[in-house]
Amino acid sequence: MDLIGAMRTFVRVYETGSFSMAARSLGLGQPTLSKSIAQLEERLAAKLFLRSTRGLAPTGAGETFYRHAVRTLNEADAALKAMHGEPEAMTGKLRVGGTVTFMRQYIIPQLPGFLDRQPGLEIELLLDDGNVGLIEEGVEVAFRMGKLPSSGLTARRIGQCRRVVVAAPDYLRRRGTPGLPEELADHPSIVFSRAEGGDAFSFHKDGSSRRVMLKPRLRVSALEGVRAAVLSGLGVAVAAEWIFAEELASGQVCAVLEDWDMPRLDLWAVLPGGRHAGPKARAFIAFVEEQLAKTPFGLR
Repeated sequence: MDLIGAMRTFVRVYETGSFSMAARSLGLGQPTLSKSIAQLEERLAAKLFLRSTRGLAPTGAGETFYRHAVRTLNEADAALKAMHGEPEAMTGKLRVGGTVTFMRQYIIPQLPGFLDRQPGLEIELLLDDGNVGLIEEGVEVAFRMGKLPSSGLTARRIGQCRRVVVAAPDYLRRRGTPGLPEELADHPSIVFSRAEGGDAFSFHKDGSSRRVMLKPRLRVSALEGVRAAVLSGLGVAVAAEWIFAEELASGQVCAVLEDWDMPRLDLWAVLPGGRHAGPKARAFIAFVEEQLAKTPFGLR
């Protein structure tokens, strides 16, 4: 059997979650595709997919084989290009995931320069403040902030920022400025409901630590909503510094308790499990790192 060809077929079935969709995208008849998967399962002596009324799902063996198959195919493609002296392709579509606020503030305004350097490339941005499934959504690279769940994703840390306690000046004039972390419990807070930490945060100073429970007045599932609520004077919020960088610089928002430290947030470039970054994804990650280097949030 053509093992490389069978692996490509398997990967396409895995990523589309459908024999029929994979067959159409590969230009194959479904019986031919099904036979290829059956031969691969016979060669491996393992079942790779399970069919049910809810659809197609990989088995444990299928999950393991997928990670190795993607790596093998990437290396095979790179070897062929190297032997033929071909440049790495920078054409076609690249689907990128990221949070709305981060991409709006730091990446989208700089995209014209990147696309000018890559005229054959088309970018599709999937903006969502939740952690969408990369494989399910066909995302080749995503940018995520904070602690990554244990999910088998391939990730590289590319930035870091402080957490800050912020409020609008008008709010602080009306309600007073907290001088100690525990005083935050006396203030209504705005909580990003998808963030790690929830309502509890740790503060550190001179070797001592204090854990504080906020009293949420408003929970918001999108960072743009957190920004709007803080700017409207609804209360205090614990947020990543990059979210309010412009407002902190202009004085529209004030940081309080700045002599106390909180655990920093990491920014990650994330790829689907087991994958090496392809040339398009590598170029985009390098572009994002280039933009972060112009801010306080890039790695030094």
